[in-house]
Amino acid sequence: MTLDELARSTGEWLATGGPLSDVVISSRIRLARNVADQPFLSRASREQRTEIERTLFEAVAACNFGQSTFYIDVDKSDPLDRQLLVERHLISRQHADAEGSRGVAIASSETFALMINEEDHLRIQVMRRGLNLDEAWEETTRVDSALESLVDFAYHQRYGYLTACPTNVGTGLRVSVMLHLPALKLTGEMEKVFRAAKDMRLAVRGLFGEGTDALGDFFQVSNQVTLGENEEDILSAFKANVIPSVVKYEQEARRVLQKDQLAILDDKIWRAFGLLQNARTMSTEEALYLLSHLRMGVVLKRVQNVNLDAINELFLAIQSAHLQKRQGTKLDGEHRSILRAQLIRDCLARATTNKN
Repeated sequence: MTLDELARSTGEWLATGGPLSDVVISSRIRLARNVADQPFLSRASREQRTEIERTLFEAVAACNFGQSTFYIDVDKSDPLDRQLLVERHLISRQHADAEGSRGVAIASSETFALMINEEDHLRIQVMRRGLNLDEAWEETTRVDSALESLVDFAYHQRYGYLTACPTNVGTGLRVSVMLHLPALKLTGEMEKVFRAAKDMRLAVRGLFGEGTDALGDFFQVSNQVTLGENEEDILSAFKANVIPSVVKYEQEARRVLQKDQLAILDDKIWRAFGLLQNARTMSTEEALYLLSHLRMGVVLKRVQNVNLDAINELFLAIQSAHLQKRQGTKLDGEHRSILRAQLIRDCLARATTNKN
């Protein structure tokens, strides 16, 4: 798999058909690990960072994860390639913008990615479509066990796994679910989600995680504390309380819109559809905003001749690095806007025709 091929595909985690996929886009489980007897990256020298990467790269190469993987040397990658990986949620912005030895091993299906020398020495990240935390956890533990059989990770008998950020100490586990919440946004009721998250000690972030905006009405909900809690309790809380509550809020907001504000709802949906089908230039932010409304229209069956997979595909394809990788050249903002609008028109024309 090359990055050019990656830019023309849709990750398995973004495909439709997962549990509660009308609201839940994807589930992600992440483990933070550090190599024993090595300093955290904030205290590591350039030589130590290189040694840590070598140790973990060799361990990854020696493991049988049940599917093929490919490795990207992030330090030597072109900035456009780094941005592509960020857009696909395979590495973080922090990982892309850092300096020194670092890399990422990616499963060919994109169901997991192993970031080396991000904030911690190793970040194991597993993703699944829809609300599918059990399957994601199974693969996470399989990958973690395979690596731990070859590498000694920093562990304290009392505190658990030691991590660069104190909030990750203990299990090192972060559970994150990406949600599409356009109805709550339209009805001005997102405050419900923020209040519930605060009460349950959760974080609500934007499309690309910490410090980013909720583009396309996408929000990521994740746990904030791992110390003193075990993995099963964290996962159970998400499955039984956290996500069902947020999904219920969104579904109720959609019912209210259909019952009491149907004309306003349809106007939002069909204006979005019309602009997407006819605009000649479009920014990323506008495209995500309009695609969000169209996706809601398809899910609610207000629009019945558009393939939902095509909309999900566009959420990735319209991103800046994806556009440029597909085109095979770097483009300025004006040319990206033109190409983005053309890509959307062509994709929706095919999707509508195929659906019919």
